[in-house]
Amino acid sequence: QVQLVESGGGLVQPGGSLRLSCAASGFTGDYYTIGWFRQAPGKEREGVLCISSIGGNKNLADSVKGRFTISRDTAKNTVYLQMNSLKPEDTAIYYCAARSGYVCYDSQNAYDYWGQGTQVTVSS
Repeated sequence: QVQLVESGGGLVQPGGSLRLSCAASGFTGDYYTIGWFRQAPGKEREGVLCISSIGGNKNLADSVKGRFTISRDTAKNTVYLQMNSLKPEDTAIYYCAARSGYVCYDSQNAYDYWGQGTQVTVSS
């Protein structure tokens, strides 16, 4: 069965960086798309970035443009979310989600599999 395991969250000061990892297992081959989503306290879950099985990226949130990047290590079946210039408003639980196929979708409803989430706190 498909499993997604996030790691790399923690406490960081404003302006700092973190790299989150999403290790995927259970897919046949590399034919799947991974999206990163986040949910801040009291807010709805929102999309952050997505990477397709053919390597194309899609930004799902204007607020992270120029600060966050997404990458994929196919050999390790792992997707990374590099977060730079972090702000207090980036504080949230970050989830990775997956779906079969090669298209990035904005809606979280398009994703079939979810990780347990990792907490990111940006605070001085």
